Amino acid sequence: MVEIRLTNSKTRKKEVFEPIDPKNVRMYVCGPTVYDRAHLGNARPVVVFDVLNRLLQSVFGSEHVTYVRNFTDVDDKINATALARKEAGAEGSLEDLIHERTEETIGWYHADMDALGALRPNHEPRATGYIPQMIAMIEGLIARGHAYAAEGHVLFSVGSYADYGALSGRSVEDMIAGARVEVAPYKRDPMDFVLWKPSSDDLPGWDSPWGRGRPGWHIECSSMADDLLGEEFDIHGGGIDLQFPHHENEIAQSCCAHDHGGFARVWLHNEMLQVEGKKMSKSLGNFFTVRDLLDQGVPGEVIRFVFLGTHYRKPMDWTEKKRAEAEATLRHWMDLTWELEPTDPGEFVPQLDLVEALANDMNTHLALTILRALHHEPQRLLDNARFVGFLSDEARAKDRAERTAIPSGFGSGPSPELMKLAAELDLIRNEAKATKDFSRVDALKAALAEAGVEVRMSKAGVELLPGAGFDPAKLEGLL
Repeated sequence: MVEIRLTNSKTRKKEVFEPIDPKNVRMYVCGPTVYDRAHLGNARPVVVFDVLNRLLQSVFGSEHVTYVRNFTDVDDKINATALARKEAGAEGSLEDLIHERTEETIGWYHADMDALGALRPNHEPRATGYIPQMIAMIEGLIARGHAYAAEGHVLFSVGSYADYGALSGRSVEDMIAGARVEVAPYKRDPMDFVLWKPSSDDLPGWDSPWGRGRPGWHIECSSMADDLLGEEFDIHGGGIDLQFPHHENEIAQSCCAHDHGGFARVWLHNEMLQVEGKKMSKSLGNFFTVRDLLDQGVPGEVIRFVFLGTHYRKPMDWTEKKRAEAEATLRHWMDLTWELEPTDPGEFVPQLDLVEALANDMNTHLALTILRALHHEPQRLLDNARFVGFLSDEARAKDRAERTAIPSGFGSGPSPELMKLAAELDLIRNEAKATKDFSRVDALKAALAEAGVEVRMSKAGVELLPGAGFDPAKLEGLL
């Protein structure tokens, strides 16, 4: 069995991954708060942990891996969005508008993440479906002396958990300085955080021992993970922005809720995303959603390729240059493989060096390099690229439809000969850029021109079009 090594945020070391039970490997990843479209930064952890999920399934068997990613569908931002719609004249009660908004946003999220080639998790729990479990966990924390009720609120007592801060490596003083700590008269300590808070009559709320209210954000993930994966499970993941306070608080309340459970054994965090070297923000005008890119014609697999070109623990810079290079590479792969049929999943085994690259703390950059090296073996390229989430059925169907719709110099159908030559010329050109020797590029271009083929070369790739004097017979020696 391939040895998987992962960098555990909690120990700050790369460790051999040894699941609690190899027949029941369990992973929880924090999902979105569903009040609006997912921006590009929201999508990075989806792709990162999709790759890890694929790796775990390959090594341990898909039937032995359980992947959970939640939806936070009760939140002040959701309430504010629904209230704004109501004030703008939308029909229905606020509760109806909240439900409508969360359903709509979850639908958007699924469509956008599907476009990136991400497999759906085994479970996608919604916070509103686990309110009884949250109330029960809060009651247990109060009974154990780790939480207290005050003025309709229930707060976790940070001072009752000696290991608070171990994940982020911060002192309490640093955490107070770095967090937007809410000052409230009912708190015993400024660092204490909310487990339950009161709801007004016009906001979502549930009956509880502390009055009508709704849960705090942190208790939601703890309760859903506990219910679906147990007191202790293998991997917990998310963006580095969630490490403190969200994940720190999850650990505290989950460990204090049980006598022996250690919550997650391995913590993985992906770094943040930038755009052209700058932090993505609306004020800089470089903020965009996944749907913005898709609507601009950027294929979802191109977004995925750019993400995987950078190691998950390093900041990722989205640039137009990377987008163009990713699109050219994927077009090249599609040109090489579009006539082939994928190997049956039940018979396919990903090649060892690819799996080993991913098993080494998810070295996706190396994985892409390995895939590029398979251009002379189109069937292996097709099957292994699909293992990493590329050349999906949807992408291939769209590509085939486009090829069929374009008239060809070889008749009314697509031109596999020109497609293959375009892919070969693009490959030779990329090699020439590295060696600075363009003699092979010039020779192939001259031969194509002699055959009456128009050569169009750009940053996005190579396109070959039959010209007025096109002679297919002159291509035979070039293939």
